[in-house]
Amino acid sequence: MTTSPLPEPNRPPNASLDIVTVGPPVPPLDRIKLFDDSEWEDFVLEWGHSLRTKYARVERSGGAGDMGRDVIGFDDEGNDDVWDNYQCKHYANALTPTDIWLELGKLMHYTRIKEFTYPRKYSFVAPRGAGTRLAKFLRNGDQMRQELFQKWDQYCKEQITDSGPIHLDAAMRKYIESCDFSIFDYVPPLRLIEQHRSTPWHLHRFGGGLPERPTPDTPPPEPTPIEVVYLGKLMDAYADHLGRSTCDAESIADNAELLDHYRDTRIEFYSAESLRTFSRDTLPDGTYEELQGEVHHGIKDELRREQTNGYQRLLAVIATARALQITSHALVVRMTVRDRGGICHQLANDSDQISWVRRNAS
Repeated sequence: MTTSPLPEPNRPPNASLDIVTVGPPVPPLDRIKLFDDSEWEDFVLEWGHSLRTKYARVERSGGAGDMGRDVIGFDDEGNDDVWDNYQCKHYANALTPTDIWLELGKLMHYTRIKEFTYPRKYSFVAPRGAGTRLAKFLRNGDQMRQELFQKWDQYCKEQITDSGPIHLDAAMRKYIESCDFSIFDYVPPLRLIEQHRSTPWHLHRFGGGLPERPTPDTPPPEPTPIEVVYLGKLMDAYADHLGRSTCDAESIADNAELLDHYRDTRIEFYSAESLRTFSRDTLPDGTYEELQGEVHHGIKDELRREQTNGYQRLLAVIATARALQITSHALVVRMTVRDRGGICHQLANDSDQISWVRRNAS
């Protein structure tokens, strides 16, 4: 008896290492649908970072006791009176009017009793956006207000607080009539994702690889205030090497080796500073400090090793840093040989943990 061969399964024409290791990438528009409620609020807060030119500060107020406010943008660092609200809703379907009545009820109640001022703008933020009916409502404030009156007892009366019903009495109705309903809107998911690209959290959320790194700045002719500490330690190393009590840039002008080393050191420092800026702009806070920590851990034994003078210790440490096997850090694909030496000088610049000349038993 003969058997027919099994059919070939559907598969992509090219199987890259990334795909066979972690599977095909999930598009951002699909990935945000997989977030839980807390992750969604975190994502919206991260997105708020993209609005930093619009707001003085953006805060998350979600959770128990938030009184219907999730992510808030304030115009003034020290004044909460002018604010915009971004109300997070992570539902399986596009938002409908049924999903917003309670939120409107909370807003009316808490602004009426002056827990906070009435917002300038109130936007719903959901991974599937607003459905057709809700989008239409949001363009017609008067119709939405009248519908809220009709839905109050069903969706708001018993649900706004745990301390008792909030009745739609004459005073509440009058207050709602006075409120501006043109402030309500929604943020389309694609706009969220596109603006989130400009934040340091986007690659952490969605992957896609680091962008190209800008060319590092050339050191200015004269050292700047940010270079004082590491250059001071560098001159101590030169003085130790030359058997002098002190050294400065002028005193090594006739020493070709040290002058060349001095120039290279400044180039390395500025290269590492550009990598620090690149990390700050493209990756979450703390990522660059993790890289510095890896380098510091890798050079510690060389720092402890006996050397004839501080300059020889510096050369040995930098050589060790250049040879370190750093393979798992996100920045490794954009890190150069110059950065490795520059990170050592940053560590010397930023703390007392690294000095090339041993003064005490430290």
